[in-house]
Amino acid sequence: MFTKILIANRGAIACRIIRTLSAMGIQSVSIYSSADADSLHVSQADEAFCLGEGGAKQTYLDIDNVIAIAKKCGAQAIHPGYGFLSENVDFVAACEEANLVFLGPTAEQMLQFGLKHRARDLAEQANVPLLPGSGLLADLNEALSCAEKIGYPVMLKSTAGGGGIGMQRCNNSDELNRAYDSVKRLSENNFSNSDLFLEKFIEQARHIEVQIFADGQGQAIALGERDCSAQRRNQKVIEECPAPNLSDSLREQLHSTATRLAASVNYRSAGTVEFVFDQQTQEFYFLEVNTRLQVEHGVTELVYKVDLVEWMISLAAGELAPLATLGQQLQACGHAMQGRMYAEDANKDFQPCAGLVSHINWPSEVDDGQLRIDHWLESGCEVSPFFDPMLAKVICHSDNREQAISGLQQALSNSEIYGIETNKGYLQQLLSSEIVKSGKLLTQSLNQFDYQPCSIDVLSGGTQTTIQDYPGRQGYWDIGVPPSGPMDSVSFRLANSLLGNSDSDAGLEITVSGPTLRFNSATRIVLTGALIDACLDAQPISLGQIIEVKAGQQLSLGHIQGAGARCYLAVQGGIECPEYLGSRSTFTLGQFGGHAGRAIRSGDVLHISKLSAVTGNNKSLTAQLPEIGEQWTIRVIYGPHGAPDFFQLEDIEEFFAATWKVHFNSSRTG
Repeated sequence: MFTKILIANRGAIACRIIRTLSAMGIQSVSIYSSADADSLHVSQADEAFCLGEGGAKQTYLDIDNVIAIAKKCGAQAIHPGYGFLSENVDFVAACEEANLVFLGPTAEQMLQFGLKHRARDLAEQANVPLLPGSGLLADLNEALSCAEKIGYPVMLKSTAGGGGIGMQRCNNSDELNRAYDSVKRLSENNFSNSDLFLEKFIEQARHIEVQIFADGQGQAIALGERDCSAQRRNQKVIEECPAPNLSDSLREQLHSTATRLAASVNYRSAGTVEFVFDQQTQEFYFLEVNTRLQVEHGVTELVYKVDLVEWMISLAAGELAPLATLGQQLQACGHAMQGRMYAEDANKDFQPCAGLVSHINWPSEVDDGQLRIDHWLESGCEVSPFFDPMLAKVICHSDNREQAISGLQQALSNSEIYGIETNKGYLQQLLSSEIVKSGKLLTQSLNQFDYQPCSIDVLSGGTQTTIQDYPGRQGYWDIGVPPSGPMDSVSFRLANSLLGNSDSDAGLEITVSGPTLRFNSATRIVLTGALIDACLDAQPISLGQIIEVKAGQQLSLGHIQGAGARCYLAVQGGIECPEYLGSRSTFTLGQFGGHAGRAIRSGDVLHISKLSAVTGNNKSLTAQLPEIGEQWTIRVIYGPHGAPDFFQLEDIEEFFAATWKVHFNSSRTG
């Protein structure tokens, strides 16, 4: 058995492999870019080596550097995980030349299945059902001619594509005309291969894939099937095992077809055979083979009680039990669901969201079932814009599908990630939808899914707008943390009171000039404090009144008018924000609390509660608002500077007799 293995990957999959290596008593070696220095896959490994700065090309895809590190640390094998170099033929060759064991299939098998038109040929030879399609296309004219024979709609695909990149649906000749050069260029830029082909597009399609494992000697077994139909823009969002609403005979056909194809090429190690399933005709067709571990392998592992990474390592070391024996021992148990958590804003066309994760907390269990979370994060991590935005895979295994969905919903609800936007809310709403509960998802279903976030988009932040709560952060002066909280706590509490909130619910403190906010869901708000120029969709609104806000409306807060420097915005149910040292209040000097320890700024998203019935007074509070004037008398106690060693008596009298002006930049410490 190996004693040291290098992991040529990052993030959640690297952490997952480290877990298996530790259980096997094998030392783990991580590699990382400078941007990933705080990732758990760095701190959890026995050894870690930096690849330098830059994106994937300069770091994780630098074959020479990865091989050099493996040789330097004395690793005997390399596990590629998924993505990056996991299906790179040149990397496999470099491993062999350096006498390093590549934990995966052979280079020849990658070549055979890596190009989709070759994979179609192999599938045809193994009597695997194929969709009507073309060979490699010479030009647009051939594409148009083939499309007429196949029949629209068709999928125009890059033969080297993957991960949803390099494919486009074309419903007619005009769309094919427009798409051809674009997909060809995309294929060349992403895969250094511009070859394209066509396949018939199935209108009512499900994406079903079979997990296979083979020994390289003509023996292959299937570990059930997964449904990966929950996709947006050809990217998977939710996966489950086993696939719902399939007959036992159909499952057996899928499994036997997949193993027949793998055995026909003496496939080695873990792999996935993907099929498109026509819901209307109940027929399935070959799609492609992924010659690596899949992102969603965890659902299969939980259902079949196996560790595929351990199998891959044991096979390469020559210590894996015969596949026939392993196959006889396999038994599916229960149901598993996985949600992919991404650093992205589902309300903004899923744009990636990089930045500081100021707070993170994962649940350890669910009520009914087993919870597994593969992730790479801890509080204080920086999510880089250089790499894939996936943060975690949240997986729940239960006795049945209904409990698995419920468990996954509970796990997501109890997962706390703050500082950047994630798709957590999108996953929660999706799991609550009837189409997911019924198991009738098609690959196009999410195109019609209407996500309704309970959030506020910050279009501009104003001079200094911070999240505060009452009474704020108290009792930490002795360790250098001054009290936090609203400067005008009376106005702050009045705003919360009118909405029926508790005094402690978080709201916004606006200094000098306010932010511009877009509400993504209906809610109620109240403004108190200093008079401010305020408009909701260009209509002026007053302080001290409950304002009904509709989804999509924009609140513009201008400059403070007259006396005072601070205004307060309360939202029904409060602004959702994690506590730090017992408070949600922002302490900007210490860079903690509130929204990532800073004032809000353009691009931030603030989460709020779903609108509920009014629980507070529905009348104007204008008469109860405190008067804010220009002159204030305050009580002070002076310290040692009252002694003659510092100031004379006449100096002290002059100090107290003077009229002082508080500058708007004065800090909260006074």
